[in-house]
Amino acid sequence: MKNPTTVERKSERELVVTRTFNGPAHIVFEAWTRPELLQRWWVPQSCDLSFISCEADVRTGGTYRFVFSHPDSEQAMAFFGRYIEVIPHSRIVWTNEESPEGAISTVTFEEKGDETLLVLHELYPSKQALDDAIASGSTSGADEQFGQLDTLLVTLADHEKARS
Repeated sequence: MKNPTTVERKSERELVVTRTFNGPAHIVFEAWTRPELLQRWWVPQSCDLSFISCEADVRTGGTYRFVFSHPDSEQAMAFFGRYIEVIPHSRIVWTNEESPEGAISTVTFEEKGDETLLVLHELYPSKQALDDAIASGSTSGADEQFGQLDTLLVTLADHEKARS
């Protein structure tokens, strides 16, 4: 059974995405921190974006840079920032520095039995910045994106069981 993804505007500047994943927090965290895994689920397939490169040094003070191509654009698109706080299996906080309107993103992983409650909190610098992000569609792919993560987590859990 598919777990629902909820996307809720909590205030003028805050967007919160919540989903429960089947699997322990350490596996969900791993999917968020290893570049070779991020590339398998980060971009909703319906976007027609392709990873050109995915660099992520997921530690407090580390940086990331994701570069994408799109068939309708000659120019690659880069998204980058730094990790403000990383607590393994529990929390990641990062900046989105590709524009002055970028959000501060916080994702938490709360293990509940065999499941992990994931909460992604985005704090934008202004009401207009969040309005613009919603209008551009950049906030609308969470359900598809997290569905892709669900599929990957099944594979990762199966590999972990096989190693045990």
